[in-house]
Amino acid sequence: MRSMGGEQVEEAVAGAVALLRTATDRDWAAVPAGRLEWSCRYTAEHIASDLIAYAGQLAGRATEAYVPFEITLDDGTDNEGVLHVVETTGALLAATVRTTPREVRAFHPYPFRSANREGFAAMGITEVLAHTHDIAEGLGLTYEPPAELCADVLARIFPHVQPGADPWRTLLWATGRGELPGRAPVTEWRWRNNLVIEAERLTLQGVTPAAATDLAAGGDGGFEWVESGPFQGTRDAAGMLLKAYEAGVHRPEWGVFVLVRRQDGRAVGGMGFHGAPDEDGRVEIGYDVAEAARGHGYATEALRALSAWALAREEVTSVFATTEHANLASQAVIVRAGFTRVAGDEEQLAYELRGPRG
Repeated sequence: MRSMGGEQVEEAVAGAVALLRTATDRDWAAVPAGRLEWSCRYTAEHIASDLIAYAGQLAGRATEAYVPFEITLDDGTDNEGVLHVVETTGALLAATVRTTPREVRAFHPYPFRSANREGFAAMGITEVLAHTHDIAEGLGLTYEPPAELCADVLARIFPHVQPGADPWRTLLWATGRGELPGRAPVTEWRWRNNLVIEAERLTLQGVTPAAATDLAAGGDGGFEWVESGPFQGTRDAAGMLLKAYEAGVHRPEWGVFVLVRRQDGRAVGGMGFHGAPDEDGRVEIGYDVAEAARGHGYATEALRALSAWALAREEVTSVFATTEHANLASQAVIVRAGFTRVAGDEEQLAYELRGPRG
C-alpha cells in the first residue's frame, strides 16, 4: 500500500515552490490569491503556518487543543525568503510524520477531534496544493500537481467525495475551487479524518478508502496484523466500502473499522456497519476476528463499544447482528454484548440491542 507520509509532503512542497519561484520578482502583497480575499503573499505565509502547526501537533502529542504558538516572519522577508520558510516548515512536517509512531493521534477539530500521521500529512498536502493553486491563479501561472498525489489525498481525508476521472479537478471541486460536470458547486467544505472509537483494550479505527483498496486487493491496509489476519470477512467488507466510495454514497462513520490492540498496535479483526441507519433508525453490525486472536474477548469488547457509539447517535434506535445457527461462538459474543434474540430462519439468527430512542 502506498503510504501517505514524509515523501509525499516533500513532493507537494517541492512542486509548489518550484512553480512559485518563477514569480518571486512580482509584488505578491498587491495581488489577490485567486478567489480568496487574501493576498498571494499572505496565502504563501499561511501555507508555512499550517505546515509548522501540523508538525507541532504531532511532535507535541497535543490531544485537547492546538499547541499555542504561531510562526512569524522577520521584517523585510522577501518572496524568496517566504518560499524558504515554506520549504523549511514542509521539511519539519515530513520529518515529524516519518518519526511519529503509527498509533499516535493528535488533536484536530474536523470532524472527530483527532488525526494520525497520515491524516496530518494529507491535510498539509491539501493546504499546499489548494493554496498554491490560489496563488498561481492570482499570478497567472499554470499549476498541475501529480494526479497520484491528489488521488491519495482524496482517498484519505475526502472519503465522502466520489472520485472522478481527474483527481486534481476533483480535489479543486471538493475544496470549492472549481466545477465538475453533473455536480453542484461546493460552497462549504471540510476534510474528514477517520473516526477512532476507544474501547478498553482496543481502538476501533475507521478504514479509509485508501486502506480499503489495499485490503480488498489482499494487502494489509496499512495495519500491522496478528498472524492469520486479516480474515476474509474484513477484506469483503473493505470491498463493499470501496464500491460505496466509488459510487459516491460512502458515509465514513457508518463504514468499516479495524480492531487494533492497545498493548502492541497489532490489528486483530474487523467490525463495521452494513450501511447507514435505515428509515426506522436500525443499523446492522458485522464482524470477524483473526484466528490467532480469538478467545480473548476482543469481539465482545468491540461490539459493545461500536454499538454504544451507534446508539448515542440521534438517528439510531436499534442495532442488529445476525449469525448462523452453527456459529455458537458468535452467538455467545452477541449475547455477552447485551443483544437479545429477536428472530431467526433456517439459515440465520437475528439479535437486537435497542437504545433509549428504540
